[in-house]
Amino acid sequence: MAKEPIQITVDDEVAAARIALIAKQNDQFRTTWGADFTVPGRIVMTRGVAALSHEAQVAIMVAVMQFSEFTEDNDPHGTHDFGIFTVTEGEREVRLYWKLDLYDTRYEFGSDDCADLNKTRRVLTILLPEDY
Repeated sequence: MAKEPIQITVDDEVAAARIALIAKQNDQFRTTWGADFTVPGRIVMTRGVAALSHEAQVAIMVAVMQFSEFTEDNDPHGTHDFGIFTVTEGEREVRLYWKLDLYDTRYEFGSDDCADLNKTRRVLTILLPEDY
């Protein structure tokens, strides 16, 4: 029995292009650690992360900027908005998360158009699993 071909609509293509654009913007913000002002936002961390050593803080920044291990499990929507990684602090491995959330320009509510840089501000949060 022959399989029916998958039908891709214009709406599907528009949605896929929008997801790809949001992922590209998220990557641009994250990989430049917010230094590319064309993708506005803030970077924050929980108290537990702030309490880590200076060396761990530098390792965190590098790990987040270089993160590229997106899979169906950690990026089911394809927007590159979450990652899990580890850094070394002294003798121990510390597991951390980073999470990107997309807000309106006043950082009060979710953005009503996440692909529009004029309407969206990113907040990259670095946190320990127990902070989640």
